[in-house]
Amino acid sequence: MQPTESDQPSDGIPEQTINRNWTELVQELRSTQTGVQVLTGFLLTVPFSDRFDTLDHVQRTAYLLVLSGAVTATAAILSPIAYHRILFRRGRRPWLVATANRVARTGLVLVALTTCGVVFLTFDLTVGRTGGIVAALVAFIGYLMLWIVVPLRARP
Repeated sequence: MQPTESDQPSDGIPEQTINRNWTELVQELRSTQTGVQVLTGFLLTVPFSDRFDTLDHVQRTAYLLVLSGAVTATAAILSPIAYHRILFRRGRRPWLVATANRVARTGLVLVALTTCGVVFLTFDLTVGRTGGIVAALVAFIGYLMLWIVVPLRARP
């Protein structure tokens, strides 16, 4: 009997490891999926609020960028599930895990940038432009520290 692609290790990685990696990735994305979908839904309602007409050009531009980031992040975070549905039982698990990992990372970057944009917009509307910029920078630095610096400093 000829082995199928799903029976073959990818770059020497055993199938069991690939399956575990897929399961872990899906579990990690579950919390992000809900949060980014709620954020996107909320942002879609903002133009219908009474105060939306009072936004200046910078605030409207920031809103549109934040909304675009949220929609794109939602698409990226949900993509691995769509890939899995399309490729189910086609022996493409190694490709699925590698590609889903890259897309998930992109989605997480978009979530961080979108959240920083929301922080900017919220502070800009409540305390002014300078406060918005400072708050967004603080949020950005927080994401950099927690999502990049901390894990890179982990000792083996």
